[in-house]
Amino acid sequence: MGKTYTGLDKRLAEFIRSQHVFFVATAPSGSGGHVNVSPKGYRDTFAVLGPQRFAYLDLTGSSAETIAHLRQNGRITIMFCSFGDAPKILRIYGTGRPVLPADPDWPEFAARFADRDGAGTDRGNQRAIIVVEADRIADTCGYAVPIMELVSERDVLSRWTERRSPEQLAAYQEEHNKVSIDGLPALG
Repeated sequence: MGKTYTGLDKRLAEFIRSQHVFFVATAPSGSGGHVNVSPKGYRDTFAVLGPQRFAYLDLTGSSAETIAHLRQNGRITIMFCSFGDAPKILRIYGTGRPVLPADPDWPEFAARFADRDGAGTDRGNQRAIIVVEADRIADTCGYAVPIMELVSERDVLSRWTERRSPEQLAAYQEEHNKVSIDGLPALG
């Protein structure tokens, strides 16, 4: 059954690397606002930086709730869920922060990611790197999670990005990612 860990060991790091999707949950402070849960794809967008330190590449999307919530209170939970034969759910609870391309520590974190061709992080649509310091790492059984087979990763976001110039992508982010749905500052 479930177990709590002080940090990631090799077995847990390999479990993370073998997952095709992970989920990110954040919420604004107080009783108002919306809790956000986002699925994240592309296995090469998550990096284990140490036993209690992680990062993932945050790609341009239709909103920026995670960035807004982290700027407000830093709370984040990341969940990996096995859809394969061995049932397991791994949750990482902690504090996160967005690192933006203009930030001085962007190159340090960006170097940890490589695209599928090994050419580096320049997917063209990265808007932030979310860096997380874990304060709790725990797994549970996942016995009720269905077994599913991955057909392929979607390339829709990559194709969408390829059709836009850097200026058009920046304009999209300005229009859609400046504030959260609750009006909290995100990229703005």
